[in-house]
Amino acid sequence: MNYYNKNEIYEIWKNQLGLEFNCKAEDFDKEENIITLPDLHPNRRKFSDKEFFLQMATFGGNTVISANEKLHPWLTQWVKDKRGFWLFEQHNFFALETELRKYGYKMSLTHHMFLPKPEQVEIKTDLKIKWLEQADIMSFYGDQRFPNAICDKFKPERPDVLAVIALDENANDKKGGAKIMGMAGCSIDAAANSSSGAPALWQIGIDVMPEYRGHKIGTTLVTLLRNEAFRRGALPYYGTSLSNLASWKIALASGFEPAWVECEARE
Repeated sequence: MNYYNKNEIYEIWKNQLGLEFNCKAEDFDKEENIITLPDLHPNRRKFSDKEFFLQMATFGGNTVISANEKLHPWLTQWVKDKRGFWLFEQHNFFALETELRKYGYKMSLTHHMFLPKPEQVEIKTDLKIKWLEQADIMSFYGDQRFPNAICDKFKPERPDVLAVIALDENANDKKGGAKIMGMAGCSIDAAANSSSGAPALWQIGIDVMPEYRGHKIGTTLVTLLRNEAFRRGALPYYGTSLSNLASWKIALASGFEPAWVECEARE
């Protein structure tokens, strides 16, 4: 069963990033690099309550950069005659980092983002699975085992809405219950937009306990959550860092594909 086709999925996300980078969706498809001023759009993914000094994104062609006006003259020269996706390479990042430090900023992590393929992914498992609705997740806040699956605390601006855990019925936790082998969770990073018809955007995170890794538990949980997010009318997505190859493998095996890269500067 298909919920969206590939073009629709990418169009939804380019429109979303257009809000966040203060540009048009079609700007991500241009040959030339685009530089804009930052804007805190109310429908953005709310990772920060203040404007980014600089953020940049590429879908593999050009790059769109949203940056403080002070940087625009330098950025105009920096991007000149460069293919956009090469701007994320270390030799170009070094020059950007040097300029940012004049203003008390540096580059943060690069976020490698994945979008779901439109096809439903069939998954069968013998694992003991338990679903957690939003109210059930509350008791897990502060649990250091799940830094990726759920937030560190309840965040109303992007709440955790659904999670799924795998249980080892042959081992008990400290409370005497079945031991959790892994958890995948979804946060609502952007609510559904009734005016544009865009669905809610749910980001999936995964944590598998060290002693249970290598048994496809992460792939199973992420696939289950991906399918359920689609079933509930949301559009799931997945993000990881450049060198987290285990996370990359889970994304690829769970019906996701690399879609764009984004990064930002921080003080």
